[in-house]
Amino acid sequence: MKKNPSTDIENKIERLPAGPGVYIMKDPKGEVLYIGKARNLRARVRSYFRRTGDTRYAARYLASKVADIECIVTANEKEALILEDTLLKKYRPRYNIRLKDDKTYVSIKITTAEKFPRILVTRRIVKDGSRYFGPYGSAKAVRDTIKLIRKIFPLCVCSLSEFRNRVRPCLDYQLGLCSAPAAGLISEEEYRELVKGAVMFLEGRNKTLLKELREKMDEASKRLDFERAAKLRDQIRAVESVLEEQKVVTHRPVDQDVFALVKKDSSVAVQVLFVREGRLINTRAFIFKDTGIAPEEMLSSVVSQFYRKEASVPDEVLTNLELDDGATVAEWLSDRKGRKVVITRPRRGDKLRIVQMAEANARASLIAKAEEEKGPVDTLEALKKRLRLKNLPHRIEAYDVSNTGGDKAVGAMVTFMDLEPDKKSYRLFRVRTPGPDDYAMMYEVLSRRFRNGGGLEMPDLVLVDGGKGQLNIAASVLKELGIRGVDLAALAKDRPVEKARTSKKAGKGERVYLPNVKDPILLREGSKEDLLLRRIRDEVHRFAVKYHRKLRGRITSVLDEIPGIGEKKKRLLLERFGDIRAIRDADVKELARVKGITPGLAERIKKVLMERYRGPEGIKDPLPA
Repeated sequence: MKKNPSTDIENKIERLPAGPGVYIMKDPKGEVLYIGKARNLRARVRSYFRRTGDTRYAARYLASKVADIECIVTANEKEALILEDTLLKKYRPRYNIRLKDDKTYVSIKITTAEKFPRILVTRRIVKDGSRYFGPYGSAKAVRDTIKLIRKIFPLCVCSLSEFRNRVRPCLDYQLGLCSAPAAGLISEEEYRELVKGAVMFLEGRNKTLLKELREKMDEASKRLDFERAAKLRDQIRAVESVLEEQKVVTHRPVDQDVFALVKKDSSVAVQVLFVREGRLINTRAFIFKDTGIAPEEMLSSVVSQFYRKEASVPDEVLTNLELDDGATVAEWLSDRKGRKVVITRPRRGDKLRIVQMAEANARASLIAKAEEEKGPVDTLEALKKRLRLKNLPHRIEAYDVSNTGGDKAVGAMVTFMDLEPDKKSYRLFRVRTPGPDDYAMMYEVLSRRFRNGGGLEMPDLVLVDGGKGQLNIAASVLKELGIRGVDLAALAKDRPVEKARTSKKAGKGERVYLPNVKDPILLREGSKEDLLLRRIRDEVHRFAVKYHRKLRGRITSVLDEIPGIGEKKKRLLLERFGDIRAIRDADVKELARVKGITPGLAERIKKVLMERYRGPEGIKDPLPA
C-alpha cells in the first residue's frame, strides 16, 4: 500500500524537538527548498502545515512542495543563527532570500595592518586585518568619497611594490592628496593620526573627530607650530562642510542602523538608513521577490546576513517589525562589537519617526524598481508585436557559427533575460561537422543545445544569424525534438534586398525572417526593439569570433588566398562585416570604406568570393559564418 506523503511529514513534525535549532525542507528529489532557524523547532515547522498556522498562499505553496524535513538541534539560538548562515552558503535554497554577494558592490578598504595604511576601493572583503566600510552600490560614489577623504586626510593609494620602490614623491603629493610616506616626508606617528581621522570620518563620528582636531590645533598653536595648526584648521573646515550637507534626524549622539521592510504586490523592499551621531550619512535598499515567508522572518534574515561580513556594528538597530529572535541577534552583534547592542521596534518619539522615514524610502524604492522594470516590458511588448510572436520574449537565445573558410568552426549561444545579458547561460560549441557547410553546422549546434538541455530553461525566442536557410534549419531541429511553443526568427546582416512591390527603388538593410512569412521585416533605425535585436546579434557574433580566435590563434580563411590581403586588412574586414558571407554580399563601395582596401582590391575580393561560393545554376553554396 502506497504511503501518504502528508502523513509522513506530520509524523516527522510530531517527532521534532521543541528546542532551538535549524530545519531544512527538501523536495522529492532531495533538493533543499528552505532553511530556517527557530527557538522551538516543532512549533515553527508545524506552522507551515496546519490550517491554524500560517495561512498565506505562498507559505502553503512552499509546504506543498516539501517531501522531507531534517533538523539540526543546537545548544542555543545563537548557535542556530551561526549554523543557518553556514547552511545557506552551502545549499543556496530557492525560497530563502539572499543579499547579493559583496562582489556586486564596492567597499572602502583601509589596510590598517600595514605600517603606512592605504585607502583603496575593493569588491572583496577578506579577513586580513584591514578595516572595511560599505558596501556601496555606486563605484563612482565610492571613488568620490575617497577623493574627498584624501583631500582632508592625504592617505597613500599606491600598491605595495610601488611603495617599496618609490624614491621621490608622486604626483598625488603635489596635488595635496598624499602625504608621501614612501618618500619619508611624514612620520609614522603623524600618518597614523591621518588614518585615525579617516576611519572616524567613514564611521560618521564627525563630532568627535572635530573635537579632537580642535584640541590638536590648539596644542599646535601653543607650541607656535603654525604650519601644523593651519593644516588642522583646513581639515576642520572640510569636515564641517560635510556636516552641513548631512541631515540631522535625531539629537541623540548615538549610532543607529534602521531597517524597514515593505511589501507591494510580489516584491519586498528592505531599506537601511545609517545614522551616526544623530546624522543620516548613508542609505541602502535591497529588493527581493516575495517568497511568501513571514515578513518578520525575512527581516530577521536580512539583518543577520547584513552583519555577517565585516560591516560596522552600531549601538542600536531599529526595525519596523518585531523580530522573534531579536534578542538572539542582539546578543550575537554584542559579541561582535565588544559592547552591548540593542535591537528594538520603536513605538513613539524620534526613533519611530526615523523608522517611518525608512519605510517611506522603502516604498519609494519599490516604486522606482517598478518604473525601471516597466521600460523592458514595454520594449519586449513592442518586439512581440513587431515579430508577431506568440510569447513575450523574456528569455532570448541567439546562435552564430564562426568559420572563416578554414577548419575549427565554433558555435556560440548567448542568452538575454529581460533585455540584459545572462552570461552564466552563455554556451560555446566545438563544431564537429566537416567542411564549410553553414547549414549543417547550425543544425549541429542547435541539436546539441536542445537535445541535451544543459540545465537551461527553454527560451521564449530563438534568434539565429542568417536568412531563410538558417531559419528552416532551426525549425527542423525543434520539430525533430518535439519542442513546441518556442518562437523563431533569423536576422540577416546588412545586404541588398529585393525591390518591394510598393517601392520603385531597391532597399538595403538588416532583415528578420519569420516562419511561414514570405517577406522579411526590415529593421528600422532608432526603434528600441530593433536596437535590441542588433545588440543581441552583435553580442553572439562577438562571443563566437572571440572563441574562434582563441582556438586558432591566427585565423586562416579564403581571404588569405587573395593577393593584397594581409593579416591586418583581413582582421579589419572581419571586424567590419563579421564573416565571409557578409563580406561577399557587401558591394564594392562598402568594401572600399575599410581602411587599406582600394576600389581595385575591393573588386578583386568580390570576384574571388562570388566565384568560390557559387554552386550550379548560380545557386550560392552554404558559406562559413
